[in-house]
Amino acid sequence: QVQLVESGGGLVQAGGSLRLSCAVSGRTAVNYAMGWFRQTPGKEREFVATISWIGSKTYVTDSLEGRFAISKDNAKNTLYLQMNSLKDDDAAVYYCAAVRGTGIITTVSVYEYWGQGTQVTVSS
Repeated sequence: QVQLVESGGGLVQAGGSLRLSCAVSGRTAVNYAMGWFRQTPGKEREFVATISWIGSKTYVTDSLEGRFAISKDNAKNTLYLQMNSLKDDDAAVYYCAAVRGTGIITTVSVYEYWGQGTQVTVSS
């Protein structure tokens, strides 16, 4: 089992940047697909990016590639989401998640473990 705690959300002006962090604890020696998702009220949770916990496979959803980047620091047991050139419609609650296994996994329902989320608000 793994526990996930997000941080780094907040208020940012449109065009600005923000880096979210996700502290990972528990069975970190197991390989997971780690993901970032986001959700706004009334909408389904949507995939943002994924990375292999052991290894270097990454994928950012096409619509966000070039502005968002996912990375990790295994020594610090931390997952990151760097968000640049933020827009109004990037405002959401951002969640990190994990599922045992490897590969590029983008489906929300497959993920087993979730953090509590961190709010990102973008002001224009």
